Amino acid sequence: MLLERFRTAKGDEIAALRALEARGGLPPVFAEERPDFMAALCGRAGRAPLAVVAEYKRASPSRGVICESLEVEDVARQYAAAGASAVSVLTEEAFFRGRLEYLARAAQPALYAGPRPPLLRKDFIFDALQVRATASTPASALLLIVRLTPDAAVLRALREQAESFGMQAVVEIFDADDLRLARQSGARIIQVNARDLESLAVDRDACLQLARACPPEAQELWIAASGMSQPEHLAAAAQAGYRAALVGSALMENGVPGEALAALLGTTAKTGENPSC
Repeated sequence: MLLERFRTAKGDEIAALRALEARGGLPPVFAEERPDFMAALCGRAGRAPLAVVAEYKRASPSRGVICESLEVEDVARQYAAAGASAVSVLTEEAFFRGRLEYLARAAQPALYAGPRPPLLRKDFIFDALQVRATASTPASALLLIVRLTPDAAVLRALREQAESFGMQAVVEIFDADDLRLARQSGARIIQVNARDLESLAVDRDACLQLARACPPEAQELWIAASGMSQPEHLAAAAQAGYRAALVGSALMENGVPGEALAALLGTTAKTGENPSC
């Protein structure tokens, strides 16, 4: 199973964190205020039907290399200028060619004309030390995947640990069984991934059907993920009850992520960049 490969790939990282903890060498917790991730998605402005979490994504198992020539600073700047409500940063190294340091690089105030958008750490997180490591970064939120931690008590503990550091948890699900566990854990931000974990195929209709069959509850904010590449995809998700969409590959693939996001949102972005992928 693909998720088990992801879990195995995190083994060295977790072992290194345990060694650091044993020596009292874990990095200090980020001391500054973190922008509120959920509030940023709820408070979106503009013509688009959904808030967009725009993703810095260099590679993926389904696509291979997507774009490695653009640095995270430039992409985050372009996304903010084009109207992203938040920025997702892939930090997983083996499959997605990310790095944890990208979060700090994307958080530099000089990149932004106004307040910087909240950052989501996108990775395979299932150990308390990974949450603690995330707390040393400027991330406002981190991803927890129900199928990596299919135990509501464990999910709750990781979410509450993240919240103790001023972060929020985006809890990712794939179906109604995952949703049941997410709700048992007290999740408020629920991300529905339309990609099948084995075939890697995307089924947006299944994503929409889940929201119609099990509508978001009053305190929940739902994010549609995978395959969201056209304005009509955002509109369909909004009609089904989603409040936001996470978009990565469709923005990064042509080397002009700000322009791609502007087209998706119906805004204007002047990045001054030429395609480089």
